[in-house]
Amino acid sequence: MIDTGSVTAPRRRNRTIARMAPILMILPSFVVIGIFVYGFIAWTGYVSFTDWNTLVKSSNWIGFDNYRFLFQDFRFQSDLRNTLFFTALFIGLSMMVGLFLARIVDTKVRGEVFFRNVFIFPMALSFIVTGVIWQWILSPKTGVNLILKNIGFTHVPDWFVSTQIIPKVHTGQIDFGMPMAIIAVVVAAVWQMTGFAMAMYLAGLRAIPEDLREAARVDGAAERQIFRKVILPQLKPISMSLIIILAHVSLKIFDLIYAMTGPGAMFVTDVPGMYMFETTFRGNHYAQGAGIAMVMLLLVSLVIVPYLISAFRKEKS
Repeated sequence: MIDTGSVTAPRRRNRTIARMAPILMILPSFVVIGIFVYGFIAWTGYVSFTDWNTLVKSSNWIGFDNYRFLFQDFRFQSDLRNTLFFTALFIGLSMMVGLFLARIVDTKVRGEVFFRNVFIFPMALSFIVTGVIWQWILSPKTGVNLILKNIGFTHVPDWFVSTQIIPKVHTGQIDFGMPMAIIAVVVAAVWQMTGFAMAMYLAGLRAIPEDLREAARVDGAAERQIFRKVILPQLKPISMSLIIILAHVSLKIFDLIYAMTGPGAMFVTDVPGMYMFETTFRGNHYAQGAGIAMVMLLLVSLVIVPYLISAFRKEKS
């Protein structure tokens, strides 16, 4: 007679191992992410509430004093203003130009592959390289301005060395408005990221069934109406994804600013990433640098978390 217990026991062990295998496979990743991402975030948050602002480590708890200092600081207020205008212009122009280029390429223009590669090429460069290139192009004494002077222009733009702010409304410690110097940085950033936006929109346009457009034409809709009523709604998920990705790039921008302009006169091109770098690694104000890092994390979270919540709700429904 066969002992059923001796047969089922190995089967149970095999089923248990099969259930545990996926958990064991991803456990190392969870541990590494838990330590080197969330653990370091927690440590940075803790440091931001201490007085560790010298080379000598200090763990004295001072509460929100570092944050009060930052939000009353002229430079940090300038950084938040610059980030606001940079983000708005960068996202808006990247998406509009990217959609425009995608529409052109989607018409199956001759040399489509060539143009597609040309538009995407800047994505192969780092922001450091882009910053160096555009620093020369928009320098007051070289690049575009040199060409303008040679053809007779006496007044040439100051580009990223301008300290003009429009409109100039004094708020807190700063003049609130768009720094004209930030436009030069936006031009460089848009040049690099427009190809990415174009590729995303082109994939979306190619995924729209031609039957939808033909049905709209049969109903008498003009091409402009088809674009506004049929195509744009179909591209909404891609637009939302682009907003999230580009906002993430914008809010943590550092390398482009570092290579192209630095903080700028009166901090007109400064950003929190630049301030954090100089405060932490040049000034040795570790607690204040940690405070800036936590504010940057909060800004990114304000963009990403609502999107993740919305996506999770859509999946459940």
